[in-house]
Parts: sequence; structure tokens; C-alpha cells
Amino acid sequence: VLSLGADVLPEYKLQTPRINKFTILHYSPFKAVWDWLILLLVIYTAIFTPYSAAFLLNDSEERKRRECGYSCSPLNVVDLIVDIMFIIDILINFRTTYVNQNEEVVSDPAKIAIHYFKGWFLIDMVAAIPFDLLIFGSGSEETTTLIGLLKTARLLRLVRVARKLDRYSEYGAAVLMLLMCIFALIAHWLACIWYAIGNVERPYLSHKIGWLDSLGEQLGKHYNKSDASSGPSIKDKYVTALYFTFSSLTSVGFGNVSPNTNSEKIFSICVMLIGSLMYASIFGNVSAIIQRLYSGTARYHMQMLRVKEFIRFHQIPNPLRQRLEEYFQHAWTYTNGIDMNMVLKGFPECLQADICLHLNQNLLQNCKAFRGASKGCLRALAMKFKTTHAPPGDTLVHCGDVLTALYFVSRGSIEILKSDIVVAILGKNDIFGEMVHLYAKPGKSNADVRALTYCDLHKIQREDLLEVLDMYPEFSDLFLTNLELTFNLRD
Repeated sequence: VLSLGADVLPEYKLQTPRINKFTILHYSPFKAVWDWLILLLVIYTAIFTPYSAAFLLNDSEERKRRECGYSCSPLNVVDLIVDIMFIIDILINFRTTYVNQNEEVVSDPAKIAIHYFKGWFLIDMVAAIPFDLLIFGSGSEETTTLIGLLKTARLLRLVRVARKLDRYSEYGAAVLMLLMCIFALIAHWLACIWYAIGNVERPYLSHKIGWLDSLGEQLGKHYNKSDASSGPSIKDKYVTALYFTFSSLTSVGFGNVSPNTNSEKIFSICVMLIGSLMYASIFGNVSAIIQRLYSGTARYHMQMLRVKEFIRFHQIPNPLRQRLEEYFQHAWTYTNGIDMNMVLKGFPECLQADICLHLNQNLLQNCKAFRGASKGCLRALAMKFKTTHAPPGDTLVHCGDVLTALYFVSRGSIEILKSDIVVAILGKNDIFGEMVHLYAKPGKSNADVRALTYCDLHKIQREDLLEVLDMYPEFSDLFLTNLELTFNLRD
């Protein structure tokens, strides 16, 4: 309301903003599914477009396939579908809302169009040009090769994909997988270039020293000028080229596929430089990523070492020492070492209430005492609850302790003892403490409360509960009527 340049601010403050029915919200499920579909098409393009431009354009079988059109090969049909989908994506982007610098959602079609023209329109337009249609209409081999190279303009869309992948940079496993895929994709591109260099040079070499001729001699599939289909198969050439680029990127190479001409040697030097840069930028981060993956285990061992140092320094006797270690191990498996109170402090109060409501939803929904409470009352109660974990044998309340809290058992078994005699065993959904509304001051416990198994309890302080009941008097009567203590500890 205070912003001056609002794009969707209604004419009246209580009037809902008017959005055209053909406008697509950038956070809608349809847009999310569409973005994933375009991402898959871009990945397909990044793999098959360089391969098609390098290996298939000059192949004899490919020439026959181009002569008969789309009916001979499903690859042509897929390429046509990709072009159509990219064109549809441009139209969708002209109708998709965006967030401006003032963090406001812009839905005006004119402003959306201007924003798209200034941004990604040129890249998307070049990537969507249907070069395949031009290939079928052209007869000369030079034009075919040129247009095949122009098809690689689709790879410009990878720039947009790279920006969207930034959100996954915090996930170590995802980053590791992504880096490996990038490495394999670059090796694939370089293999296509490596073959293209050898294929272009081979007819002009007086001495057959190129790597393709060497491969033909090794495999016994020699090139013959009179037969265009002679020489190694496409599979042999691609696998060999990929083997060379992988060995050059990861090491110096093994020499069984070696560059002989000047062009091949210059390209090999470039591959080695790229490989050294990739080692520094990609594989240099692998150790840090793996360390991040096991950061939880490192934190556990560090905290466990502190507990053991504490036990050793204060010379804690054996039974109590064992209870300390077991409690720490149980609490870590339950919370993974996360201090919820410290986490909640970093969020605003409205978010804290939502988180606490989620953490205590089973108690607030299933316990009879909280029926009839309004949503605001439940949020206030959820903020006051604290979760307590207890290992077997731990005494939660001693006889004579002041009853400052009300306990709700959510998991495990608890025994009530008077003079070392078990008078009750409590389980899930049981409540113990005192009826806080009947007494002006807290009483003292008449028994010991001890955990029989690993227990989880929701605890709310007496003052906090009374404060919430004062804020919501309409709920107070319902709560005090429905509250049924499984065991009253007041002496």
C-alpha cells in the first residue's frame, strides 16, 4: 500500500486486482510443469543437437533420410516438436507474470511484453528458429552444413537453465550430480568438435595421418574415395572421439588416439586447458561437497566428544555416565542435533506460531481438552508448549517437587511411584500434573514420575497456560471442563 510504483495495486485498497483470464501466474502449477518440460527439451537439445550437427549431416544414410522428409526418421519429428514447443514457450512467456524490483507481481500484458523483450526474448527466439525446415529446402552440402551448425543456437537456452539451477546449490548431493553431468556434457560437445575437425580435414590431407584414417586402419575399415559409406561406423567414430576427450580432460591421454595434424594438436591443447580448469573448478569442490554431506556426522562426533570430556573432567560415576551418553544418543537420533528454540528465534513470530502449530498438531487435534479452541487460541497454545525427551529410568518429577507444569504424554510409558510402589503406569495421550484452575498457587508432587521407556512429552508451564486462558475466556470454560487428568500429582 505504501509503495509508489505498484503494478497490480487496485484502484481502491479493498478491491481485488484484476488479472486477464489469459495471463499465467509465474507460481502456478501449470507454469511449474511447463518449465520442467522445457528443461527436459533443453537437455535433449544439448545432447542431440551437437551430435546431429557433427556426425549425421554428412552421413550417406542421413542424406537419404532428408530426401524423404519426416517420415523416415523419428529424430526429425522430435526436432520439429522441440521447435514447436520452444515457439509455444515464447508465447507463454509473453503472458506470464513476473516480480519487479519492488517485489510486486506485474500482470499488465504490455509491461510483461516489454520486460520479456528486454530480457530473454532474443535468446529464446534464436533458439526457436526451425532450421530443420531450411535443411529440407536446401540442396547444397555447404548450406546443409551451415544450417546444421546454426542449429547449435538452441544451446543458448542452457543459460536460462543455469540460472534456475542456482536454487539447488545448497544440496551437496545435487551439486555433485550436477557437476558430473556438466563434465560429461562438455566431454560430449568436445567429442563432436573433435570428430568434425577430423572429418573436415580428411579429404584434403595428402598423407592419411588424421585420427579418422588411423582409426580405420586399426579397425580394418579403410576409407575409399569411390565409396562414400566406407570407413568406420558412426558408433565407432563417436565412441572413439568420446574416449579421447574423456582421457584428455581427466589426464594427459594414453596416446592410442593421438592428434597428428596441426588442427588436431591445437584442439588437443585447448582440451587440456579446459581439463585443467575443470579440475580446479569442478573436482576441486568435490571434497568440500562430500564434507558438507557428512557434516551431520561430524557434528555428532564433536558433541559426543564434548560430553565425554565433561564426564571425564567432573568424574561422573558409571551409572550416571551411562545415562548421560544414552540420553545424548537418543536425543540426537530424534532431533539430529537441531536446537529448535535457536532455529525458531531466527523467524518472525507469525512463522514461529505456524511452525509450533505444525509440531504440536497431533496433541492439539487428538486431546479432548483442546476441542472447541479457535485457530488463534491454538496458535497461542502451540507457542507455549515445549517438547521433552526422557530416556528409560529418568525421573521427570520427584516427590515434593513444585508442580510448575502440565505434562501430555505423546510416546512411551511412564510409571508413578509412591514409596517405591507403582501406583499407575501412563502411556500415549495420558495427562499428569494438577488442575491449575482450582488453586491459586502451585502445589507439590505426592509421587515420583519415572520413564520406563524412551518417552516424548509435551510440557506447558502453569503461568503460560493461565495466560492463554485469560486471553481467550471463551475457551477457558471448555478447556477446564474437558481437561481430564489421568493422574493428579498434587499432594
